[in-house]
Amino acid sequence: MANHANAMNKVKILVVGDSGVGKSSLVHLICHGQSLSNSSWTIGCSVEVRVHEYREGTPSQRPYFVELWDVGGSNSHRNARHVFYNPIHGIILVHDLTNRKSQLNLRRWLSEVLLREGSGTKSRIPLVDDFDAEQFGGFSQLPVFVVGTKQDQIAEFRTSGRVRSSSIADECGADEISVNTHDQRSLAPGSSNAVRLSRSFDKVIERQQTTTSRTDGGFSYLERESSMYRRNKSTSSHIVIG
Repeated sequence: MANHANAMNKVKILVVGDSGVGKSSLVHLICHGQSLSNSSWTIGCSVEVRVHEYREGTPSQRPYFVELWDVGGSNSHRNARHVFYNPIHGIILVHDLTNRKSQLNLRRWLSEVLLREGSGTKSRIPLVDDFDAEQFGGFSQLPVFVVGTKQDQIAEFRTSGRVRSSSIADECGADEISVNTHDQRSLAPGSSNAVRLSRSFDKVIERQQTTTSRTDGGFSYLERESSMYRRNKSTSSHIVIG
């Protein structure tokens, strides 16, 4: 019984974004509370674990293992990295505040993850070139959190401390923060960023709790939604066979 409980008290969150945006540094900061001194390119996937207190300070408080799957962003591995996408309970989209293109590419990353999640190696779901929140329907219910890195390199941040929300965050109804992964104060306990991150983990856990038993004919919820999406978009030129 104890082993079963331990197995259930964990969630898997994908951390995705373009190469070089600072995903590994962000994950290290989240899990260890300190900056990563020697960062290197991630090949494949790297997994870090953080113990999160779900609904901390309430009678429902309980510890959860939050697995952060840092997926390498190289385009050369695009058709292979789907193996890390199943199953997932939440997504952290990471972009570089000094690189507008990395922010725009978050739409492609979200498309790639959502249409791959739930599919097996024998029936992989095609990729799409862009994300359409309205046509994805139920996909928007998967918790998404957006993080902008390299805050220290944006001059205007030094006075305002704020960043313009990315369009993908608005479309997904996702919360968004900006950080300097080389400064542990960016996620200091009790800070606004830390509180938002904690709330996002709570949302992921709540989503996992409500979808654990949602199966239909052996297919996951996201897999059924994917099939519906493909039927609705069967004539679209945006669908590309991977």
